[in-house]
Amino acid sequence: MKQIKIIVEKHSEGYVAYPLGLKGIVVGEGDTYEEVLADVESAIKIHLEAFGEEAFDVEEIIENLWWESQCDDIPQ
Repeated sequence: MKQIKIIVEKHSEGYVAYPLGLKGIVVGEGDTYEEVLADVESAIKIHLEAFGEEAFDVEEIIENLWWESQCDDIPQ
């Protein structure tokens, strides 16, 4: 099973969330943190049902792994 990172942003009107590493536009929204997570989870499931493995943006995942590995080399 693949893990998907989800970015959650808090705005004055509520919350917005979106996953990293998927092709296309997948967004969730809600008045609370719990609502936005449930909404984006539902959107991700529908997106993956529609597009399958092709929904994953392999290039973005590779770039994230490269960036994270570069950050490991930075002295604390």
